[in-house]
Amino acid sequence: MLYGHLDTLREEASEQLQRALLQSGGTPADRSHRDSATALYTDRIAQYSAVENGLCFGRLDFEESGEVRYIGRIGIFDEDNDYEPLLIDWRAPASRPFYLATAAAPEGVRRRRHIRTERRTVTGVDDEVLDLAEAHHTGRGAHDGVAGEAALLSALNASRTGRMKDIVETIQAEQDRVIRGDLNGVLVVQGGPGTGKTAVALHRAAYLLYTHRQMLSSRVVLIVGPNPTFLRYIGQVLPSLAETGVLLGTMGDLFPGVVAHTDEPATIAEIKGRAEMAEVLATAVQDRQRVPDEAVAIRLDILDGAAVMLDPEVIADARDRARRSGKLHNLARPVFDTEIIHALSLLVADTIGIDPYADDPLGGGDAPGDPQILDEADLAEIRRELRGEAEVLGALDWLWPILTPQQLVAGLFASTARLLSAGAPLALQRSARSGWTPADVPLLDEAAELLGEDDTIREIIAERQRKRQIAYAEGALEIAFGSRSIDVEDEDDPELLSVTDLLEADRLADRQDEASGLTPAERAAADRKWAFGHVIVDEAQELSPMAWRLLMRRCPSRSMTVVGDVAQTGDLGGAASWASALDPYVPGRWRLRELTVNYRTPTEIMAVAAGVLAGIDPDLEPPRSVRAAGVDPWVRGAAPARLPDALAEAAVAEAALAGDGRLGVILPASSFADLVPAVLKVLPDAAVGDEPELAAKVVVLTVKQAKGLEFDGVIVVDPNQIVEESPRGANDLYVALTRATQRLGVLHPGTLPDSLHAVVGM
Repeated sequence: MLYGHLDTLREEASEQLQRALLQSGGTPADRSHRDSATALYTDRIAQYSAVENGLCFGRLDFEESGEVRYIGRIGIFDEDNDYEPLLIDWRAPASRPFYLATAAAPEGVRRRRHIRTERRTVTGVDDEVLDLAEAHHTGRGAHDGVAGEAALLSALNASRTGRMKDIVETIQAEQDRVIRGDLNGVLVVQGGPGTGKTAVALHRAAYLLYTHRQMLSSRVVLIVGPNPTFLRYIGQVLPSLAETGVLLGTMGDLFPGVVAHTDEPATIAEIKGRAEMAEVLATAVQDRQRVPDEAVAIRLDILDGAAVMLDPEVIADARDRARRSGKLHNLARPVFDTEIIHALSLLVADTIGIDPYADDPLGGGDAPGDPQILDEADLAEIRRELRGEAEVLGALDWLWPILTPQQLVAGLFASTARLLSAGAPLALQRSARSGWTPADVPLLDEAAELLGEDDTIREIIAERQRKRQIAYAEGALEIAFGSRSIDVEDEDDPELLSVTDLLEADRLADRQDEASGLTPAERAAADRKWAFGHVIVDEAQELSPMAWRLLMRRCPSRSMTVVGDVAQTGDLGGAASWASALDPYVPGRWRLRELTVNYRTPTEIMAVAAGVLAGIDPDLEPPRSVRAAGVDPWVRGAAPARLPDALAEAAVAEAALAGDGRLGVILPASSFADLVPAVLKVLPDAAVGDEPELAAKVVVLTVKQAKGLEFDGVIVVDPNQIVEESPRGANDLYVALTRATQRLGVLHPGTLPDSLHAVVGM
């Protein structure tokens, strides 16, 4: 019955979409209505298709009223029966007992049922009887700790697919409280490995969009992840929850027009991320407002090639006046230009101000040596001519250049003198041809804030583009007019209409305007100044102070969900504590919620990881694992020369044991290139690279690439090298050890970190 309603909704949306697409539009309001309708019904069709699998997953039977509620991915109502709810959206308040009810606090629920389906077929049913008397009578016990234990364990023990699945069927009470937290302010979600931080953040995005649809659908929710591989891993979660209007990106994606995925040494990234870089860039901008030590000679056509000398004092006065205007660098350039042009006009007036014929008895005029009088109109004409002089324009561009953020930052890094003048470490010097890195993006954004953008230039470009579109449309209509049938009777028939009778060039040009068809998320991705309605940051402990400055600019309302674990901080510029990261922006005004239950990592593996965590900070408590895998981790040594062969053998064996699941092989970054060939030799289909395909049965990664991911089995190679190659290597090892859901193996060339010696008894 529910799927029948879903099919009807999809058919109705398809019909509405077809009608919207067939509307020709007339007035701008008509065209806007057509575009809005097209976007609306396109989104609805996508949502109905996304919830096809697992449409209904739960049922609540209430004790006193006898009411039955079915819980699903979307809400479905019976339009023929006063809109009676047939399926309740999991985000609706009426669904909340499905996630919160326990035997101790049943909230009126007698029985909670978990329904497992494969497309449109029910494959399993798990009941929890929350009435203690009935539970005792039937022998079906109720559990206070874990809601839907059978369904949860089934999901946790299922083989991984290389893509994250939603947890909408098995959300636990502590997760639900985070998901439904208030929209306003900064919510920090701290949780150890396997506590479901990422899943909670994504479900929170879906919940907020459901609850605050009108505001967030237009202002957009931004989700920031640590790398492109991670974004592909989580990419299907929100669509499966019927939400498609969210923008996902990494820090390297947050400056429109720049793709910043180039790697660089961690020490350099840490320097770029320091808060002091904001002052460095401000100084770098001022350094580009030049005042030379000596006068500048400018040859002028207006003086037949003669030169005038522009004194440094005059240039300094013009610079100071431009700075006092309070405008940003690029926007203050007209002020500087006006001052310099005025000074040059006086120099020109002085040069031509003596009448050359004053001592010629036939020339008339004034007495010898009398100045020629130039009125304001003459000076205005001189200024007008000066603005067209090539050398004047060149001098202005040199003294006060119009800069893009890319020019400012690249120019700073390419010059020893500019780095020294700006107070920046010389370690930042690099070739101007070097690619942009993620750590550069906050610097580019800061530079854009300091430089300012001249909207006049953008408007001129837009107008030129508009004229080109109209000219193209006119040409298309002329071709259409010339291609008409030459049948005389048809041409004489006044009732016969052609495209040229129905469509004018400007309206045809409107249809070619790509921006008008963009979704809010697409427009937000292209607009650096876009103010997002809510920002969710995963692996937020890795963000540098400069990265936080960028994100706070993107979210002036400070409506944010910050997700991470300070025990897993790997980047040198990352946060040592949430207070150090957030207090500069929302001092004392952020709230902390902790997730304490580990759903991913079984107790056997967590026992190994706990020893590493104790070495990081003895005061940190590992999350409590909710299950055991029944398989102890293994630790094997191999001579350094034989390590590649030992890795190949272990990878083949563990891939077979993973069955339909996935195996992750985590290598030290410094020996990655040396060890990968051994895996590929025996497992040629293994995924390797900057953005490995996670759906592959075997994936070979560095620790940085593995962050936020999970695999059925994991082999961690040379943990001692992982620790030693980074100042926060122990954090990296903790991350590597906690990626597995079933099996963990550790392969080493004879040396183990002390934190593992204690655990494995070696």
